[in-house]
Amino acid sequence: MKALLQNWVTRQAEVRPDGIALVMNEQRMTYGQLEESSNQLARLLRAAGCRRGDRVCFLMPKSPVAIVTMLGILKADCMHVPLDPASPAPRVGKIVDSCESRWILAAGRVGGLLDELLSQPGSNGSISVGSLDDETELTGSVRPEFYRRDLTTYSGAFVDSANASEDAAHILFTSGSTGTPKGVVITHANVIHFVEWAVNYFRMDDSDRISGHPPLHFDLSQFDIFGTFASGAQLHLVPGDVGLMPNHLADFIRRSELTQWFSVPSVLNYMAKFDVVKDFPCLKRVLWCGEVFPTPALMHWMQRLPGATFTNLYGPTETTIASSYYTVPRCPADPCAPIPIGAPCDGEQLLVLDEHLKSVSPGETGDLYIGGVGLSPGYWRDQEKTAAAFIQHPGSTDPSNRIYKSGDLARVGADGLVYYVGRADTQVKSRGYRIELGEIEAALNASGDLKECAVVAIPSEGFEGTTLCCAYVSAVHANVHQRLLLSQLRKLLPSYMLPTRWAAFNQLPKNSSGKIDRPQLRRMFEQDGTQTSRPAQTA
Repeated sequence: MKALLQNWVTRQAEVRPDGIALVMNEQRMTYGQLEESSNQLARLLRAAGCRRGDRVCFLMPKSPVAIVTMLGILKADCMHVPLDPASPAPRVGKIVDSCESRWILAAGRVGGLLDELLSQPGSNGSISVGSLDDETELTGSVRPEFYRRDLTTYSGAFVDSANASEDAAHILFTSGSTGTPKGVVITHANVIHFVEWAVNYFRMDDSDRISGHPPLHFDLSQFDIFGTFASGAQLHLVPGDVGLMPNHLADFIRRSELTQWFSVPSVLNYMAKFDVVKDFPCLKRVLWCGEVFPTPALMHWMQRLPGATFTNLYGPTETTIASSYYTVPRCPADPCAPIPIGAPCDGEQLLVLDEHLKSVSPGETGDLYIGGVGLSPGYWRDQEKTAAAFIQHPGSTDPSNRIYKSGDLARVGADGLVYYVGRADTQVKSRGYRIELGEIEAALNASGDLKECAVVAIPSEGFEGTTLCCAYVSAVHANVHQRLLLSQLRKLLPSYMLPTRWAAFNQLPKNSSGKIDRPQLRRMFEQDGTQTSRPAQTA
């Protein structure tokens, strides 16, 4: 059997078809049911005209049917492209247009968004829709090509694949500085390399009950899903209404008897602040990735769960889930002590280099580059961005030996471990999401109501980890209020990209080069920490 992501389910279905694979609320799916349903969907998609290498988008909340959809798309030899149901239609439309998808598979309460998406000016009229559950409230203008009931007319037997492990499995779209999301192509082999390392390192097996907290358009979800299937464990999908509520999350961990929890640090930090970390007798492993986990909150968790292991994973989407790891050996004594991002996972490489691509001395800060088996082939149909971010390894004459410039700053400590220092560009992390501040500015500037604007980020002790702040100057003869700007942004951006702090100016501060002085703006927002808006002023 080929080394393809979906074949882990096939193997589990062969040896333990009645084993529970998926759990969400009262829903249960066995490995046998998961295999049969995804095979039926694959055959339906092929009969509908999907061909090897096609991109198939799916628009649905996290659910068992969403997992079936992902697997069915893979088994049809296509790439799956998850769409965020919480994003506004214009942004979703950019993703659909970029990946040139001919299909959108829908489920859940996404009918309004789907109708808006397909009725946008310039939308691709050749897109077909498939409805995969009975809750999708579609309007008269959206006529699905097939419904969930049509799956039963197709065989659930094994579907042979033409794809190989080096073929693309999915495209994940991240925030883009020009206002257009960037599509990161990830292969079957990229994910398989990480999952095989992780299952072995964490000693995952069929007794595990794994959390599924991140949304499916977030790359961390791929480890939850395929780590579960590779080990024959149970995947417990965290419902959206539980999402970010600390008490409910704690109840979910207890009630589901989870053995592994994996999320972004802001969730763990939030749970610590509300003091709900208690009575998790089954929890063996706590993992985090996506941003810095404050040491005081880590200490809170470790003091209350002395029998669990705590591992920091690090890696951008372009290097597939995570590239390095550090399991904290003991509860830190110093709340100011930094937690390293650690050492490379098997087959990965971390390099801290200067501007000449030479290794910096231990203790010195440099740019962090990543190489190895997790490296994405690049950005979907964007050779310019790919060439800028993925460069030839400075120690190799082989052009195919590439490294990725992460945009992060790092240093190598005296212990030989790598420590994250910060971002080197305008990208930030908030709630684990990677955000290009330029995309927010592009959306603000699109309104035509502003003369100029700048979005900066400052550290936050709250759940989000980073506070997005907007400084703006109204256009001539306009006096724009932040409420209007927020209303306009909500139509273009997901909620996690909306600024929560605002300041109106007569003129934005400039540096000696005539550019907006963003460091000064950050200092101003940090000093004015108690206010969410400021009166207009000349800087």
